[in-house]
Order: sequence, then C-alpha cells, then structure tokens
Amino acid sequence: MSNLDRQAALSVCGGRGFVVAEPVRELLTPRHVQLGESTEVRRLLPNLGRRMVGAWAFVDHYGPDDIAGEPGMQVPPHPHMGLQTVSWLHDGEVLHRDSLGSLRTIRPRELGLMTSGRAISHSEESPKSHARYLHGAQLWVALPEAHRHVEPHFQHHTELPTVTAPGLTATLILGGLDGATSPGTAYTPIVGADVSLSAGAEARLPLDADFEYAVLSMSGQAEVDGVPVLPGSMLYLGCGRSELPLRADTDAGLMLLGGEPFEEEIVMWWNFIGRSHEEIEEARRGWMSTTRFGEVKGYDGDRLIAPELPPVALKPRGRVR
Repeated sequence: MSNLDRQAALSVCGGRGFVVAEPVRELLTPRHVQLGESTEVRRLLPNLGRRMVGAWAFVDHYGPDDIAGEPGMQVPPHPHMGLQTVSWLHDGEVLHRDSLGSLRTIRPRELGLMTSGRAISHSEESPKSHARYLHGAQLWVALPEAHRHVEPHFQHHTELPTVTAPGLTATLILGGLDGATSPGTAYTPIVGADVSLSAGAEARLPLDADFEYAVLSMSGQAEVDGVPVLPGSMLYLGCGRSELPLRADTDAGLMLLGGEPFEEEIVMWWNFIGRSHEEIEEARRGWMSTTRFGEVKGYDGDRLIAPELPPVALKPRGRVR
C-alpha cells in the first residue's frame, strides 16, 4: 500500500535512539490519513516519538468500512524500495498487481508479502465485485543493509501456522512465536501475529526479552498488560518482557508486532526506505523518469505521481533510554 500523503516528510528512523530497554506501556494515538476517495486509514507508525518497532516501520489500520455500492480501496500503481509490504485483512478482499506480473486476490487471514528489494511497483484495489466490509492493516518492514537490494518478489500464503491456548488463537504472519514459524520470508529477527481472543479470555503470550514489542487493537474490548487498548490504537511495550498478559471483555482482535531493535539508521520518505537524502532523491527520479520500478499491467488508471521531495537536512537521532 502507498503512503498517499502529498506532504510526505523525510524521517530518520531506526538505530537505538528511541528504543526503550525496559517494559513500558506507551499508548500511541493514530493520525488519520485519506487513502484515495473512499478509504481513511489510522496511521500508527511512524508516530510522533515512536518511529519503529523492531523492523516494523509503517502501520496503517483501516475499517471496518461499509463499501457496499462503493469502489472501496483504489490505490494506483506506485513504487517501493528497501522494504517489505505486509497486507493483512479481517474482512474483504484486496486485488494485488505488481511489476513482476503477480496478480493475486488476498482474503482474510491470508498473507500477502511483497519484498521490494532494489525496486518494485504495485497497485491495490477492491475487486469490482467485493464483500460489503473492508477491514485490515497494511504494514512495512525495513530491510537491513545486507538484503535491501535483493531481487523483488511476491509471496501469497493462504495457510499459516497457529498458536492456541484457552480462549486464544494466534496466527503467525511473519517470524516466529512459541515454536511456530510463518512461511513468509523474513530478513531480521521479527514477529507479527494476529491474536483472536474470546470474550472473558485471560491468557499470557510468551515473548522474547531481547525484542521490543507493540500491540495494535483491531476490534473488540481488550486489555494488554492491564491497559485498555481501543480499536485503531497501539500500545508500545518496550523490551525486557518474557510474557504478555492479555484479557478480553468481548471477542477481540489484536496484532502483536515485535522484533530485535533495528540497528541501522534509515531514511524513510513517501514509499521509499533508503540510507540518505541523495538515495531517496535518486529513487524519486527513477520513478518519475525511468523504467527502474517496472510497469504494473492491467490496472485501469494512471499511476501515482511522486510528491515534491523537501530539501531538509536530516539530523542523527538520540540515545537509548
């Protein structure tokens, strides 16, 4: 999915400047962003004061939206570099096309994982005949230096492993949890899991104390380590936890995101992740005037035009606290 913000700001992310080396409970408030004509998203990452969680660098939550009689999601062809996109649905369908020739319909609890590597472009849209509701999350994972120029590729996994406990089912999206491992290709120590809780459930998820974590609430009423987390909000949890208490008053859906703190400083702008302003500038030129990012065939419409890149000098980030 694209960042459609026409005033996209350059951000320095990664490093250990904002990593909290102990358990915390930091509730993140989303920023509302219009995505096309009929879809509004709640942007949780990057957030003021919290840029990444492990390698997770971008998190949008959208819906549930009633799109009966509406076009639904319509994101024209756009480029990506230096990252992976993770498409995750609770309701609805998204049709993915990319410059490799991939054409897949992603449905609820199926993993759509696109690794941009050095360069790729894609579009996302609700099929012409689609379900009434659209509800999901779109996430980006930053690629480390050793893998950020890999050949682009797309994976679609319809069967994913689960971890279960009384009143809890966790579906592995990326990485591993409690002995289960997602088939999606990961390039850093990471975890992404979709957690379903039944009304009245109380459970504890096992965690890796070396990872930093956050939990995104998708639906229902749940408490994460005693903190009520409303749908569309995210609780940052820091590092140093070996388990995470969860409780649900109603049926609830959560997403657990975590990983080793991302060591490298990255530069993120629009739909690109690089290492310098000059590299981002070169990528923008590549999208606007060359064939670097390829062509998405079959989409009925024009591709996105990149916004102007601000000439802002980027500053190093702070220290671990």
